[in-house]
Amino acid sequence: MKRILIAATWVLFGASVLPSQTGAKPTPKAVGLGKTEAVSNEEMNIRAYIELLRTDVKTSKSRIMGEVMRLDTGQATKFWPIYKEFETEYATLGDRIVAVVRDYTDHYGSMTDAVADQLGNQVLNIEQQRNVLKKKYYDRVKNELGAITATRFLQVENQLERIVDLQIASQLPVISEM
Repeated sequence: MKRILIAATWVLFGASVLPSQTGAKPTPKAVGLGKTEAVSNEEMNIRAYIELLRTDVKTSKSRIMGEVMRLDTGQATKFWPIYKEFETEYATLGDRIVAVVRDYTDHYGSMTDAVADQLGNQVLNIEQQRNVLKKKYYDRVKNELGAITATRFLQVENQLERIVDLQIASQLPVISEM
C-alpha cells in the first residue's frame, strides 16, 4: 500500500510542471513559506494549472482508489456506482475551489479586508461542505460494504484530497498586507 501511495504522490505532483506561457522577463515575487519565485509580468496562468491538475487527478484517482480498495467482484459492483456519484458531487466543490483560487489571484495585487474576509469564509464553507459530502458517502459505503471498507475509502479520499490541496496551495503566494 505504501508503494501505491508513493506512486500516487509522484503522479499527482508530476502534474505540477506547467510550461511557461510567455517569454516576458520574469520578476521576483513572494510565494508561500518565505520563498520567492520568478513570475512573468503576466501572472502565472493559475487557471490552466488547476485545470491540468484536475484532469490528471480525475484520471489517476479512480485507478489509485481501485488499487488501494482491493475489492472483490461483488464489492466492486456495489462500490463503484456509489463512488461515481461521490465524484460527481465532489466535482461541484472542485469548481467552487477553482472559483475561489481565480478570485484570489484576480485580487492578489489589490487585496482588501472585505475581499480577504469573503475568500476566507468561502474556503471555510467549502471545507465544511467537503466534510459533509464525505460523511454522506462514508455512510453509504458503510451500509453497503461495512465500516472497514468505508474507512478505507475515507482514508484514500482524504490522502488524495490533501495532495491536491497541497499542490494548489504551494502555487499560491501567501496573502500579505497591501
